[in-house]
Formats: sequence, C-alpha cells, structure tokens
Amino acid sequence: MLTVLAVPAFEDNYLWLVHDGQHAAVVDPGDAQPILDALATNGLSLVAILLTHHHADHIGGVSRLLQHARVPVFGPAHENIPAITRPLVEGDCAVVPELGLSLSVLDVPGHTRGHIAYVGAEQGWLFCGDTLFAGGCGRLFEGTPAQMTVSLAKLAALPDDTQVYCAHEYTLSNLRFALAVEPGNTELQARMVREQAKRARNEPTVPTSIGLEKSTNPFLRYREPTIIARLIEENRLTISEPIPTFAALREWKNVYR
Repeated sequence: MLTVLAVPAFEDNYLWLVHDGQHAAVVDPGDAQPILDALATNGLSLVAILLTHHHADHIGGVSRLLQHARVPVFGPAHENIPAITRPLVEGDCAVVPELGLSLSVLDVPGHTRGHIAYVGAEQGWLFCGDTLFAGGCGRLFEGTPAQMTVSLAKLAALPDDTQVYCAHEYTLSNLRFALAVEPGNTELQARMVREQAKRARNEPTVPTSIGLEKSTNPFLRYREPTIIARLIEENRLTISEPIPTFAALREWKNVYR
C-alpha cells in the first residue's frame, strides 16, 4: 500500500512524500532538510524526485537531496531546471518502479509557462503544484487567463473523488475570498466552518478533492451566473464572457485582503 505523507516546509508549503514503508518519492522538495528528516524518521530511502515547476520553493532542495541519493529527477520539459533527468510533457508517465507507481502527466500552464501536474489514476491522486489550490488557484506569473482556464478544466475533468495534493496551506484566505465572490453558496459556508476547525487544531486542510473544489472554488465556478453578476456588481467586469470573467476574478483575488 502506498501512502502520501505531508511534510510541512517554510511558512505554508507542503512537500509530499509518496512511500510504501521502505522507498519514497518526493514531490516538489523546496527544502531538503524536512525531507531528510522525514526519510530518517520513517526509515525510508529516496528513489525519485518529481517536480511540477521551476519556482525555488518547489525545487530548492533538489541539489542537496541528490548529494544523499542519486535518483531520477522528473520534471517539466518546457522549464529550465538543470537537475531534471526525465523531462516530461502531457501524455508521458513518470514511472517509479521501486514503488510500483505510474503517474500520468498533464500540461497545466498558467502559473508558469511549463507547469505540469501528475495524476495517479489507480490511486485517485493529483499532484498539481501551484495550479489548483484548496479554494483557489495559482497566480498567473507567466501564463495567461486563457491558458489557466484550459489547465483548470483538465483538472476539473478528473473524477470527483480524486485527492488534490496542492503545495500550499492557503485554504482559509482562499475561502474568505470565495465567500466574498459567492456569499450565498451554502456548501462553501459549511466548508469554511470545517476548514477553520481543522486549522484551529493545527491540522492541514489538504488534500482536498476535485468534487469539493467544483462545488466551492470560484476559479472552477467562474461561469456561474451568480459569480458573473457579483463581478459586474463590483465593477470588475463589463462583458460576461468566460475568459474576461476568469481574468477579472483572478485580478480581484490578487488585491483582495
């Protein structure tokens, strides 16, 4: 049986260790020390590194980890990450034989130009880096609103019970914005109460699920008439077309406090 272990890092990052009790693969190791500590604590040997995009808080620990274990480094073919030994594009698979694990790859540009995501269809897992968050989505640092809508649509098309392993604990701030956008969403209201209780107990709010995101995440719900009306009411939108609507929503989130 494979297990996914959350390894906290920095102020709000999650690094993910996929392991079988003996071998482990790490997703987006922005810092090496928490991973080395988790490997030692759990008696695991590192067999692979998987990267979603080039930002430092996702790749910063790679070189040090490679000093401890010479393992394959999977990552996006269209980003400049020198450590990558297995460049990947949509349609490829990241295969980790020691774990009996095969993850299919999706191209999900938007946050960065070459961002990828990993899908474990058999396990019902999604490792999506900074593309989809619990209650939100990544900023558009390099890509366009049109690219991000296509990327998010790919993720929303996964089965509703797919577990979403995103890379940050941004959930409460995302949900506060979501409630400003869609205050009448009763599922969203209930979710906020649940997630606040988790954080009060110092528990992570991730993984989330595709189904939960589809019912409460405004960046998967930007076509909803109530959200379009809210953007128009806030003088953030003048035409109710999908891409301008998504762009207006993302721009509002960028400045929301």
